Amino acid sequence: MITQLINRRDLLRMLGATATGVAASGLWYPGINAAETEPKRILMFTKSSGFEHSVIKRDAGTLGLAEQIVTDLGKQHGFDVTATKDGEVFSSADLKHYDAFFFYTTGDLTTPGTDKNPPMTPEGKQAFLDLIRGGKGFIGTHSAGDTFDTYGDRFDPKPQTLDPYLQMLGAEFLAHDAQQKARITVADKNFPGMAPLGDGVEILEEWYPFRDYQPDLHVLTILETEGMQGPHYQRPPYPNTWARMHGRGRVFYTALGHREDVWNSAMYQGLLLGGMSWALRNVDADVTPNISNVTPHANDIPEGAFERPKK
Repeated sequence: MITQLINRRDLLRMLGATATGVAASGLWYPGINAAETEPKRILMFTKSSGFEHSVIKRDAGTLGLAEQIVTDLGKQHGFDVTATKDGEVFSSADLKHYDAFFFYTTGDLTTPGTDKNPPMTPEGKQAFLDLIRGGKGFIGTHSAGDTFDTYGDRFDPKPQTLDPYLQMLGAEFLAHDAQQKARITVADKNFPGMAPLGDGVEILEEWYPFRDYQPDLHVLTILETEGMQGPHYQRPPYPNTWARMHGRGRVFYTALGHREDVWNSAMYQGLLLGGMSWALRNVDADVTPNISNVTPHANDIPEGAFERPKK
C-alpha cells in the first residue's frame, strides 16, 4: 500500500537542528541505535463515533491508509504501533504499558456511534487522560480535534467549558468550509520534523478552524487565512499545528491529515515523525508557550465564523 517511506538519512534532515544534538545528548530517536533500545509503544486509536474519514476506513479488516502508514513508519524507525478501533482497550490493564496514544477519531468515543465499534467507558476515558497527565505522550491528527465536544454549544460565541479531552488537546474544532489551497507558515523551525516546511508551504487540504485556544500552546504552524473562501475562515490567522505540556505529558496535534495525498507526502510523514518522537520523549524541544506572540488574535473570532454547517 505504501510505496515510499522516509529513510533514516532523510529523517535526520527532517529533524533539523534537533537532530544534530541527538548523538551528543544521548537521546534516542526511532531508527537510531534501535537494536540497543527497547522499542517504545504507540496505541493508535481510530474509532469514528462521528464522521468516518476515508484515510482510516478498513476494507475487509485491512488497515486504513493512515493506520498502515503509521504502522510502517514504526517498523522502519524502531517503535511499535498497535492500531485499533475497539474502545475496550482503554479498560485494559495493558493500557499503562503504552508510551503514547495516537488519535484519528471523531465524536463522543464513549458511544458506539457511526462505526458501531465498542466504545470507551467513561472510566477508560479518565484512565487515558490520567496517563497523559502523568507523563505519557499524545499525538492527534485532523479530526482528533473533532472529538468530545464541549459541554455547551460549540457554535455559541460565549466562552464554553471544554471537555477534559479538549483541555488536554488545547482547542476545539468548529466547522470547516470547502477544501482549498491555503498557506501554513512555520512558527518554530527548530521543533523536530519542521525543517522540510521551510518558512511555510501551500497545500490543498480540508482546513479546520478552532475556538478556545488554550494560552499555553506552543504554536508550530499557522494557517494564513487571508484570501480563503468560506465564512469559517474570515478571521485572523490561527494555529494549525501545536505542542503543549499536559501535566507531565507531551501533547502534539496537527489539523492536517484529511486527504490521502497529504498522508502520502514526505512532508507530512516527517511532521508526524517529529511529533511522535517528541511525544515519546526520544528527543527534546523547547515548547515554551508562544501563542500570544505568533497568533495574538487566534481567539478573536467574528460572529460569522461560528456559523453552523449546513445540513
